[in-house]
Amino acid sequence: MSAQTAFKFADTAPRYTSYPTAPHFHEGVGDETVRRWMAAVKDGEAVSLYIHIPFCDRLCWFCACHTRHTLRYEPVAAYLGTLYREIALVAEALPETVQVGAVHLGGGSPTLLTPEDLQRLIDTLRATFRFTANASISVEIDPTDMDEARLDAIAAVGTTRASLGVQDFRMEVQKAINREQSFEDTRAVVEGLRARGVSAINLDLVYGLPHQSVDSIADTVALSLSLKPERVALFGYAHVPWFKKHQKLIDEAALPGREARMAQSARAAALIRESGYEAIGLDHFALPGDSLALAARRGTLRRNFQGYTDDGCETLIGLGPSSVSGMREGYAQNTTAMGDYRRAVEAGTLPVMRGFELSGEDRVRAWVIERLMCDFGFSVDEASVRFGAAAGAVVDEAHTMCARFPDVLARQDGSFMVQPEARAFVRSVAAEFDSYLGRGAARHSLAV
Repeated sequence: MSAQTAFKFADTAPRYTSYPTAPHFHEGVGDETVRRWMAAVKDGEAVSLYIHIPFCDRLCWFCACHTRHTLRYEPVAAYLGTLYREIALVAEALPETVQVGAVHLGGGSPTLLTPEDLQRLIDTLRATFRFTANASISVEIDPTDMDEARLDAIAAVGTTRASLGVQDFRMEVQKAINREQSFEDTRAVVEGLRARGVSAINLDLVYGLPHQSVDSIADTVALSLSLKPERVALFGYAHVPWFKKHQKLIDEAALPGREARMAQSARAAALIRESGYEAIGLDHFALPGDSLALAARRGTLRRNFQGYTDDGCETLIGLGPSSVSGMREGYAQNTTAMGDYRRAVEAGTLPVMRGFELSGEDRVRAWVIERLMCDFGFSVDEASVRFGAAAGAVVDEAHTMCARFPDVLARQDGSFMVQPEARAFVRSVAAEFDSYLGRGAARHSLAV
């Protein structure tokens, strides 16, 4: 790949956990629209639930999630009362025969919940919805929140997978992002989970943080792999202080530049692959026997608001402030303001703030972008079978891109494939098929 092409495709780009992306959601989607979409879910269909816990007991400066800092538990307890009412509203809107195939608790910090409240939350979900026999339950964990009682509770509710935030183990980096977390604390949580039967462990690492270097990210990767996680995520830090004001607390002069970020990413990815992990999409790695690796090999890997997943459910319903739902008809996002969320739920309405209803062209582009992000390419025949003549315009655009950037995209055996040396820039490749990009004032993080 030429230096000029690399520079172009290393520019900013969306993360493409949806298409169209969230900046293009609008207020034309609300309670009435989403109830109609939920009522149209197929009888007996398995859906996924995402439960947002929008609280943390410390504010990590690098975080771009919708969360709020609290040192008191009273706001958390009050929020759970509203959440239970939202769960009931969603259950009323869905067909009675709908089942739950997957539950994901994210945040914020789900492990901020007391053991009793975690158990009550999962009990409420099970009492409200039918769960499939093999339903999965995954929980995001802040290792510094954990104690023996919380470890017991995570196992007791039937957790099948735990994701632990690591970021970087070097103290200089941790202090610069207000996230001090020792390797020993992390190891103790991993060992405690496995001792209780929660054997599927994900570790989330981040490059591009202040004071990080190729050597420091390599050290963090080595320590992380010594814990033998089933999956590793390697995210690039998204510095978006115009969106998350607390990121202004990070010293921008200490952030690595574009070339340094690329070097960190490449070194970390190489070390992970050398340790026997298979590369999954843009930024995930999994052991060969893990379900994510199996999905990637079978061509069934998915990408949604939780990132890469092997979850086969077509419908994802988000509960809690800022949560996003993805249904066949489109996307819906809950309001982010806690007061608005509470008032809407207490009034008996779904707390939807905005969304997007998909057109026929949107569905074609969404599928192409998801396949690029998951498989680094897409089949022309499959596009034609799925979408008929509607796929023609996107296929023509792919041909044009091949002609303009042959070192980025090429036609191979009936498919368009991102060239191996360009795969780190797949977000920017996907952006070439985004007909909404450039509309409005949305700003994005670096693509690598």
